[in-house]
Amino acid sequence: MIAGPCYAGIDCGSWNTKAALVDAAGELVAAAVVRTAADVSVAEVWSTGFGRHAVKFASGSRTELDAHARGALRYVPGPITVIDVGGQDAKIIVIDAAGRRVAHKMNRKCASGTGSFLEEIALRLDIRIGELPALAARSTEELQLGSFCTVFSGTEVLHLIREGKRPADLARAAYRSVVKRVLEMERVEGKVVATGGVVAHHPVFVELLEKAIGAPVTVPDHPQEIGAVGVAVAAREAAVHRRAGIEGTA
Repeated sequence: MIAGPCYAGIDCGSWNTKAALVDAAGELVAAAVVRTAADVSVAEVWSTGFGRHAVKFASGSRTELDAHARGALRYVPGPITVIDVGGQDAKIIVIDAAGRRVAHKMNRKCASGTGSFLEEIALRLDIRIGELPALAARSTEELQLGSFCTVFSGTEVLHLIREGKRPADLARAAYRSVVKRVLEMERVEGKVVATGGVVAHHPVFVELLEKAIGAPVTVPDHPQEIGAVGVAVAAREAAVHRRAGIEGTA
């Protein structure tokens, strides 16, 4: 039984829409993920993500950067560096000890370094995206994909297949390429927190990320829904401030 008011947050991403519900204490009550439809529509509800302005019933919103920073801080105190990898973008958010966002970088110009890249590689390997992690786990040879472009990488994979390279090694090379592209965005140091759909469904990415930075990476509970958690927390905080203002003038 949930006592008191609850606050919902929606992270409407390019691929998936994530929802989170927090209680009056800010603790996560429930979370869910569904595919983002062409017509995004669903009462205090706030939104974030690529399609946040399409959530017409939302009474407030926050940027992806703000929401993901807030969400990560619910699980790991600052200072932290958040690496979020989604379907069509990747972001690095640097947060100081006071919980302030002090720097960020986003990759929006190319799908390399995102889930879309992995989708393309899975297509070239003639497997479902969900099969890619298990395939990569069987790799025995370290390969590198040289192309910076998702389309060109797909062509490169076909060329390597014709050369006799194993699908398992190409699958792991794809994850290695995503890690490389992400780390080219910004210098990563200190405590690292990884979030996003790629992190949630592709543990190989986290494994290779840890190897690349030479440090452990924290994956919080509900990594794919972290933006929704953050914007739900923002909704709760705004409501608390409003009530305090009303009570202060009473």
